[in-house]
Parts: sequence; structure tokens; C-alpha cells
Amino acid sequence: MLELAILGFLAEGPLPGHELRRRVSQLTGYTRPVSDGSLYPAITRLTKAGLIERRADPAAGAARYTLSLTAAGRADMLQRLRTPADHEITDFTRFYVVLAFLSHLPDPAERHAVLRRRLEFLEEPASFFYDNERPLRAEEVADPYRRGMLLTARATSRAERTWLREALGEQPPVFDTGSTDSDPHTPAAPAS
Repeated sequence: MLELAILGFLAEGPLPGHELRRRVSQLTGYTRPVSDGSLYPAITRLTKAGLIERRADPAAGAARYTLSLTAAGRADMLQRLRTPADHEITDFTRFYVVLAFLSHLPDPAERHAVLRRRLEFLEEPASFFYDNERPLRAEEVADPYRRGMLLTARATSRAERTWLREALGEQPPVFDTGSTDSDPHTPAAPAS
């Protein structure tokens, strides 16, 4: 996730290290803060691999440098976007990093393939809480805070699935009037 964010931001133009850190931190937000202890070793790895270049920036002061993406770095970034790992599709924050740079893929079919993988994941019934192997719905959970988690996840999932279908040019599924929409991480209620 961190390396993709670095490559993605540098695909938009050269940046000084401190500006790159700010942008990565803003993208990943409070859920996954970026420390110097993780960012700068990642920059070093990417530089050694020939994916980014580090140039001294004397105008910015001592020990300041500017980072830029190499042709190999662009190719690597595009490959990471074409074939994100499963955990980059299923993890909310990791997927948002992929999504932030997905427009760099020139082929709409490749972008749609990534979005379809996310939509397929979100349409699988799941929950934070289970009764044996059966995922529990918010309506089946007595604890108000756990119910709140499930209701929030349901609303977020519905909104994301609606957007994904719109981005893919698909219509949302039609449900019978007696059915409930199946929520990711909150399955549909059993038929009565």
C-alpha cells in the first residue's frame, strides 16, 4: 500500500520528500498513519530498485531532495494497479489507495476489472459477528454498539456498491418487494 501510494503520487509529478509524506499521510488518514520509519525505508527500497530517482534540491536547503518516477517505476505502478493483491481489494484503506490512482491505467477494461473484483467482494455475505458459521445481521445483535458497527458497515457498503455499479455502467439488482438487499459484511435475512 505504501509503495503504491509513493509511486502513484510521483506519477503525478516530482515531489520533495516532505511533500510526498504529507500526501501519503492525507490519503491513508488516521487509520494508518505513515511514520518516517516506514516511509523513508520504502523510498530507499524503491530507489535501489530503480523505480524512483532521488535528486538533491539545493534550492530547498541542505539535505533536501526531490523524488521522481522512472519509466520502470511507472510500469511497476501500472502492474500493481492492474493486478492488486486480494488484501488490496478486501481491505477498505488499501482499496482506497488503489482507487486513488486507478485513473492512471489507460485501459478502461483494466480499470473495470479491478472495480468488478471489489464489487464481487462486497456482494459476498459477511459480518463482524457470527453464530457458528452464519454471519449475523444488525437486527440479530442485541448489543447496541455492535449493532451500530453493523448498521454503519451496511450503509457504507450500500453506498460503495451503488457507486461501483454506476462506474461500471451497470444497473443495481432488482429485488422483490419482500426481499432485503444483501449487505456485505451483513447478509440478507433468511427467507421466511
